[in-house]
Amino acid sequence: MASKEAGKLEWRISVDNGTTERLVPKSGLIEKIFLWLKGLVLKVMVDPIAKFMRKAWRIGADDPAKVVHCLKVGLALSLVSIFYYMRPLYDGVGGNAMWAIMTVVVVFESNVGATFCKCVNRVVATILAGSLGIGVHWVATQSGKAEIFVIGCSVFLFAFAATYSRFVPSFKARFDYGAMIFILTFSLVSVGGYRVDKLIDLAQQRVSTIAIGTSICIIITVFFCPIWAGSQLHRLVQRNLDKLADSLDGCVAEYFKKKDASTNENEDEETDVKLQGFKCVLNSKGTEESMANLARWEPAHGSFNFRHPWKLYVKIGAAMRRCAYCLENLSICINYEAEAPEHVKKHFGEACMKLSSASSKILRELADMMKNTRKSSKMDFLVFDMNSAVQELQETLKSVPIKTNKPEEEEEEVPSEEDNNKGEDSEEDMTMSMSLHDILPVATLVALLIENAARIQTTVEAVDELANLADFEQDSKKKTGENSNTKQQPPISS
Repeated sequence: MASKEAGKLEWRISVDNGTTERLVPKSGLIEKIFLWLKGLVLKVMVDPIAKFMRKAWRIGADDPAKVVHCLKVGLALSLVSIFYYMRPLYDGVGGNAMWAIMTVVVVFESNVGATFCKCVNRVVATILAGSLGIGVHWVATQSGKAEIFVIGCSVFLFAFAATYSRFVPSFKARFDYGAMIFILTFSLVSVGGYRVDKLIDLAQQRVSTIAIGTSICIIITVFFCPIWAGSQLHRLVQRNLDKLADSLDGCVAEYFKKKDASTNENEDEETDVKLQGFKCVLNSKGTEESMANLARWEPAHGSFNFRHPWKLYVKIGAAMRRCAYCLENLSICINYEAEAPEHVKKHFGEACMKLSSASSKILRELADMMKNTRKSSKMDFLVFDMNSAVQELQETLKSVPIKTNKPEEEEEEVPSEEDNNKGEDSEEDMTMSMSLHDILPVATLVALLIENAARIQTTVEAVDELANLADFEQDSKKKTGENSNTKQQPPISS
């Protein structure tokens, strides 16, 4: 029978159980080919494009600064292209308008410091090389038949000197790009001037187009959603201090954790992330040095004045990496094959945890100082607590428990006066010294914690130096009662 539903005609048949089933016609050859082509297109074109678009969207969502940078580059190129499309502007700069577009493409960077660095290097190197090129061209024209010899020798000497300067570390860090542009411009002007009559006009037009391109780049990068290299460096140091604190707490807690302690997968993942935080500090040396160099090119912005001591950030980073090396060795102690006995770990556990907590508090306080650009009012108390914890741990190290061959029940009993009056011979019979192999893992951990505390002290001094030179504001918060109680604690006698 036939039934009509929603404007379509379909056929149904009655079956034995009293219901009806829909009759679906078999697909023909053409329909099979169409479905195969459709699946092929989805697999070869649509799915990869959709995957790429999702990945691109995720990159922009994770770091919106990248999207902002792309928009700024597009805006800069659109503005500088006006000099090429508009006839009055094109006539003003001549046929070298394309040099302005090339300048924008080359010098525009993601942060203000890098853009300033490349712009200044390009302009200064172009003017200097152009002036020397014109001077060499004039000398060559006055030399008569030796013109080619003069030009060739000058190109060799200046190219040699500029290239050699790129191997000087202090020069390379700030003017490497300028040296390369100097070689390129000088060669073009001096060699090209041999066949060009109006060399001064050509050099003037190229300098003007480069100045136009660099000016547009500087204006856009500073006044449209600026991304400061100095701010990025400041936040990087702050985050690394927090990561060091998390890694320190995680390593010590993982070492003294009970074996039968039950943890879920999420806690294990968080613990692993904290344990590996020190690796970010170890790998940040190149980034810190590069950002510190770029930050020196930036104008005053935010809480950073024109002569902000950016070099000290490299010093702080070096001090943090020395702490990170200790944490790397601490992480190795966790997986040490020769594990210490439980009673030895219990003997050192409390003192080690106390020192770890005091050290991590200092690192987090330093991170807060960097975040708020304020001097800490409780740093002295935190350092006092850390030094007290170091003394306590050293005293604990001097009193390592001796393993006895008595049963555990007898060890817990209080000794009587007769037992105390026994001679030294019987005492030696009842006890046996602990082997170095048993205490070595914990002793290594203790030594690393004490050394790390000394290196944290160096980090504190470096941050204090930065706070003084950068004129950090004084913390107006009053010292809490907890800090006052800490100050009243008597020092541990050695």
